[in-house]
Amino acid sequence: MSNDSDSSQAQNDNKAPSKEDKEASFASLGIIEPLCKACEQVKYIKPTDIQVEAIPWALQGRDIIGLAQTGSGKTAAFALPILQALWEAPQGLFACVLAPTRELAFQISETFNALGSTIGVRCAVIVGGMDMMAQSIALSKKPHIIIATPGRLQDHLENTKGFGLRTLKYLVMDEADKLLDMDFGPMIDKILKVIPKERRTYLFSATMTTKVAKLQRASLNNPVKVEVSSKYSTVSTLLQYYLFFPFKHKDCYLIYLCNELAGNSIIIFTRTCNDTQRLALMLRNLGFTAIPLHGQLSQSKRLGSLNKFKAGSRNILVATDVASRGLDIPLVDVVINFDIPANSKDYIHRVGRTARAGRAGKSITLVTQYDVELFQRIEQVIGKQMEVFPIESKDDVLLLQERVSEAQRIAILEMKEENLRNKKGKHKRVKTINIYTNGSIYEALKTIDHILYTLQEKFANDRFY
Repeated sequence: MSNDSDSSQAQNDNKAPSKEDKEASFASLGIIEPLCKACEQVKYIKPTDIQVEAIPWALQGRDIIGLAQTGSGKTAAFALPILQALWEAPQGLFACVLAPTRELAFQISETFNALGSTIGVRCAVIVGGMDMMAQSIALSKKPHIIIATPGRLQDHLENTKGFGLRTLKYLVMDEADKLLDMDFGPMIDKILKVIPKERRTYLFSATMTTKVAKLQRASLNNPVKVEVSSKYSTVSTLLQYYLFFPFKHKDCYLIYLCNELAGNSIIIFTRTCNDTQRLALMLRNLGFTAIPLHGQLSQSKRLGSLNKFKAGSRNILVATDVASRGLDIPLVDVVINFDIPANSKDYIHRVGRTARAGRAGKSITLVTQYDVELFQRIEQVIGKQMEVFPIESKDDVLLLQERVSEAQRIAILEMKEENLRNKKGKHKRVKTINIYTNGSIYEALKTIDHILYTLQEKFANDRFY
């Protein structure tokens, strides 16, 4: 449904397409022929809901707040109108897109390059972890589109001679709620002060928060609110399951699932960089082609992991929430939540990596005695109860315990050796603290886990036991 964000402001006489027009083609939305051909080349067969709602307003020159669930095609919804405006009035430094993560910035650049291939668009990705001088040279060539993380863009605005955004025509803030959750707010405020007030601004997000509403009031002019999902939700093609078990068997259940789902493309989400690395090593020791992705890896390794997973040479990606936002990885079959996120919105973004663009997908959440409250909160937010993932017998899972314990031990040793190598290197790195390296502590924790599980088994909700 399309309506102005401020009810006191009247709509223009021109109207966006009605719901009956949703079977329309990109051409009928007003997209020019070269861009329609580019859509065909990247297999965009017909516009998604958010594209049907947003593109006509964008072509009319309105500021837009776009709210849609993850995997709904938000990137093309703002990329196509910008590319069409660039076709009509080409100039360097035409548009800037702000993204919360480096991986998302590179993905947005790929979308712009693919859709703009027929009109010769030039893009520059400006993110941290890359050489500042090389980026300065790229900016001096005045690319049409800049895709950046706010911190690195601010660095260039303050320190790169001759670079400015005084002629900018379009500003896009993608995954705006995440931008603000990651404390980019002050940097965005500084960027807004040095770009023209006469510009078009698009703010896209999967969720609307009070911080996003405040940013909208500060940066958009008489915007149209385009909303195709009014509450936090997951897509209907996603099958959501859970497994409940004692904490001490968590790794064992994960390996069981990976065996059962062999041949599928899987993303495993964890809470910490340490667990991401440990699980990836453990899975490799058991013969799985797993690869880690987390914030402590160098940018080149992060991109390498992502590209290997996308290409299919690795079929298990173990990742922190750095991979949960916006990344469009084709044909992810299963998402496993090894750790339950503290924020229910993050759960929606995680499982949104599968069942994208109308395809089916599956998510499995691992629930221990410590996670019941978080799990129930997620069920309340998504408005449904998840089903138990079917397993033949718990004994089948526990048969793996010996192999898993050995793989855990080897993974811990490999991590300790890596830490020692890092200490001896020229650059000191933060030491990874691994509670599992102390055998007595680990055994004590297992005993405490067992006691807690027994107590909760007695008193908790029957549904979980």
